[in-house]
Amino acid sequence: RTRGGVQIWQMVSCMSWVGPRHSKVLTNHFGIRTPLTAYHDFSDDSATAQLLDQLMAGSAVALISDAGTPVIADPGYRLVKLARRQGIPVVAVPGPCAIVAALSVSGLPTDRFTFEGFLPNKHEARLKKLEALAHDPRTLVFYEAPHRILATLQAMSTVLGPERQVVIGRELTKRFETFISGSVGEVAACVQADPNQQRGEMVLVVQGWQGSPDGADQIK
Repeated sequence: RTRGGVQIWQMVSCMSWVGPRHSKVLTNHFGIRTPLTAYHDFSDDSATAQLLDQLMAGSAVALISDAGTPVIADPGYRLVKLARRQGIPVVAVPGPCAIVAALSVSGLPTDRFTFEGFLPNKHEARLKKLEALAHDPRTLVFYEAPHRILATLQAMSTVLGPERQVVIGRELTKRFETFISGSVGEVAACVQADPNQQRGEMVLVVQGWQGSPDGADQIK
């Protein structure tokens, strides 16, 4: 994948990144001099317009992310949507995706799942979101930030119950990759006891509702 990505980076007229930390290391390592421009959640409409203008003029633009697959839980979809509206071809370059990687080793059902991105920042909104998902039979997948992981596990324990099964994949495909699995209560205790498990990028894979459709009971 890296070799193919390098070839594409060398061919395009411009690269737009979501986060420069790892991307800059790679471009420097491979001696790539393709111009880089930032494109993230805080970019205004003018940033999208500038990239679209380049595409309309016939330039090739590579949209890259700091980690994982671009456009998954990042703002790149806005540019893709506008490009497609203008009839500009959009081609995917397959690579690692944290959602799929975590699901594949979670041991939880993967035939049906829902990706919910990041839970809300505010406590009450987080609880409300989990309540809406509490009786969903599909496996639930979330991204989470390290400074919120304990609060999120506590919210899951409150709403979903401390016995609901969960797997946390941390720093997937990186040097310090770790997995913790068990009940929400057990996993929360492990994370609480080990500050290292409160660092890095995280994916939470949560068991779906195992009870009756009306939520009257749950099979433990």
